Amino acid sequence: MESQLIAWLRERIPPHPRLRLGLGDDAAVFQLAREEDCVVTVDALMDGVDFNLVEAASCRFPAASPQHAGRKALAVNLSDLAAMAARPLLGVVALVLPKQGGLEIARGLYEGMLPLAEQYDLAIAGGDTNSWDHPLVVSVTLIGRATGRGPLRRSGAQPGDRIVATGRFGGSLLGKHFHFEPRIQEAIYLHEHFRLHAGIDVSDGLALDLSRLAEESGCGAVLDLSAVPIAEDAKRLAEQSADGRTPLDHALSDGEDFELLLAVPPEEAEKLLAEQPLEIPLAAVGEFIAEPGLWRREGKGPRRPLTPGGWLHDFS
Repeated sequence: MESQLIAWLRERIPPHPRLRLGLGDDAAVFQLAREEDCVVTVDALMDGVDFNLVEAASCRFPAASPQHAGRKALAVNLSDLAAMAARPLLGVVALVLPKQGGLEIARGLYEGMLPLAEQYDLAIAGGDTNSWDHPLVVSVTLIGRATGRGPLRRSGAQPGDRIVATGRFGGSLLGKHFHFEPRIQEAIYLHEHFRLHAGIDVSDGLALDLSRLAEESGCGAVLDLSAVPIAEDAKRLAEQSADGRTPLDHALSDGEDFELLLAVPPEEAEKLLAEQPLEIPLAAVGEFIAEPGLWRREGKGPRRPLTPGGWLHDFS
């Protein structure tokens, strides 16, 4: 089965100028950038946790195809590179396949990944395949190259910086978590043309990931609830659900939006918001402060603590 998959991949993965040696050997050989910092990221996604190949009440997602799961597995890693304003170079893919139907699932996964890899000029260099009597696990590792300004980090936000967000938030369960576009080009453009102090991608929830950005920077953050851009899917999800959560609740904690949160100096933020240089909207949703913690306010109202809700993997 593994040899069949490798033969199938050889026919579908095109040659890439950065790859000196790809599929078929014990390891890949590629030309690494010589001057810029290289960025490495890895994410493992699991059937029943991050997607659901078979309809099941225990999964938070509706059933999806292997193509959707494959695209998502690659896209979440591309979003991590976007958070660092890094250009994708090369990726490797490790699959732990269920023994029953594993070959068909593997082909579907790659059919979902390869168009996205081509879109971002990413070389798929190989990986590993295994099988077991349990659900699918997909692990993707990517290597990227930072811009001339270096990688955008979580630890650079300063008190007074504005919190600038791309896109809209909430309701990703209705489909965005499979079909989102990693903000690679947007992050690189903004990092090269504007002064950014820090950044993060929103994978686990707007409030939770903002709290992580503030904590890494050694400061606090105040989120203006009235300024949070709410997605239409967040409104639809609130209408469909019987749990009483509002569209704002979904925007703050649903996760899987894969938009960017950026720490931008005040004068630079004013310029950035006035120019709106991207095809997607940019919005100021708060500011960083010296006092630690996550806070909320509405417009010019009083500041109150905000619990950073979102998705957390549960293990002990």
